[in-house]
Amino acid sequence: MKLLVATQNKHKKQEIEAVLKKTFEVVSLADLSDDEVIDETGDTFFENALLKAKHYAKKHNMLTLADDSGLSIDYLNGAPGIYSARYSGGSDLDNLNLVLKEMAHATNRDAHFTCVLVLYDPRTNVYQTYQGKIYGWITHTAQGNHGFGYDPIFYVPELKQTLAELSPTHKNQISHRAIALQALKEAFR
Repeated sequence: MKLLVATQNKHKKQEIEAVLKKTFEVVSLADLSDDEVIDETGDTFFENALLKAKHYAKKHNMLTLADDSGLSIDYLNGAPGIYSARYSGGSDLDNLNLVLKEMAHATNRDAHFTCVLVLYDPRTNVYQTYQGKIYGWITHTAQGNHGFGYDPIFYVPELKQTLAELSPTHKNQISHRAIALQALKEAFR
């Protein structure tokens, strides 16, 4: 069964495909040469994921999975949150550096990643939602060469490593997105 993943982000597609490849044939917006970017006008991860899933499912008439995810930091009152991908207005590295700058004098460095997935079927207009979270804290400097986004500054205490220090295979077993994807996969068993 084909599944459209509503993203242009090749890293997200790879993470999703790694978990779901035995359940679905995964295609992305990039695979369909769809470079339309819709405004994420929701106030929550769920609202943004639903907005994207519904839009692209109807546009391409395909079962569609959309995710909205982000980093929430206690010291920053939950920021960057739903604005994680566009927090600085620049690149992933700009976002990461802005967080490090804002956290320079923080004593409470607790944070968590949230991923909300929405699976939308355009034939029935029915959707299902799945969520994953992972808890850790923000490091003082970037560490590791894997992953993307804020992975180099998100330390997982149980593993004694940042997400960027984990192999892609290991990350795809424990990340917030992996937890949500496993829940989706279980629902399709």
